[in-house]
Amino acid sequence: MFNRKIVKKFKPRISSIAYSRDEVTPSWRIFKIMGEFVSGFEFLRRYDAAATIFGSARCKDGDKIYDEAASLAKGLAERGFAVITGGGPGVMAAANKGAVEAKNGVSVGLNIQLPKEQRTNRYVRESQSFHYFFIRKVMLAYASEIYIYFPGGFGTLDEFFEIATLVQTKKICRIPIILVGKSYWQPLLSWIEQELYNKSKAIAQEDLEIYHLVDSAGEALRHIDSLIKKDKVNTQERPIEYHDGQEIMK
Repeated sequence: MFNRKIVKKFKPRISSIAYSRDEVTPSWRIFKIMGEFVSGFEFLRRYDAAATIFGSARCKDGDKIYDEAASLAKGLAERGFAVITGGGPGVMAAANKGAVEAKNGVSVGLNIQLPKEQRTNRYVRESQSFHYFFIRKVMLAYASEIYIYFPGGFGTLDEFFEIATLVQTKKICRIPIILVGKSYWQPLLSWIEQELYNKSKAIAQEDLEIYHLVDSAGEALRHIDSLIKKDKVNTQERPIEYHDGQEIMK
């Protein structure tokens, strides 16, 4: 039987949970986080195969990196891949631009809400915004069948090591990771081989094969075409996760 005395006894406490800033914010934030995860996964469900492109937000239209990113994104879109970026400027804008220049190209942005607003670039045609960086990172890590990295800053390196770690630990399948720009990436890759593999033995030989280095958009597209022919990447959605050693669908 419903006990009204119990309800009355606890009513002040319920009220304080509902309206006290100190008590509510940590506890109820989980619902906002859950909501962003649900809306993010639902948003990504609409795409079959996709390629995510990362790189500097500071390069400009006309820079070599910008033009290479636009060219590569256009080629990917022509091959049936949705092009996904972080939705901001620089390489992200270049990639979205390349996607819209392709016939029937799909240009997607997963943007982050910042105190000083990061505006979605004008080439994004479908977008989703996130309040939490870590949720956006999950969406970017979950989104695609190919991951491409142009030269960039801390954010680009963070995303590169994130995906490389997920592949290394078999949390996701061996998704193609392509690094574009030898002069930028080779010093880092040499350090990884010398310090992490040769000296400290912190990684295995097979970990050095997680990523593939190219020098141009054209070389990247030729590599992707070879992967498609070998059925190592496809324009249809593939399993990306592992669970007890078994692949499961997105």
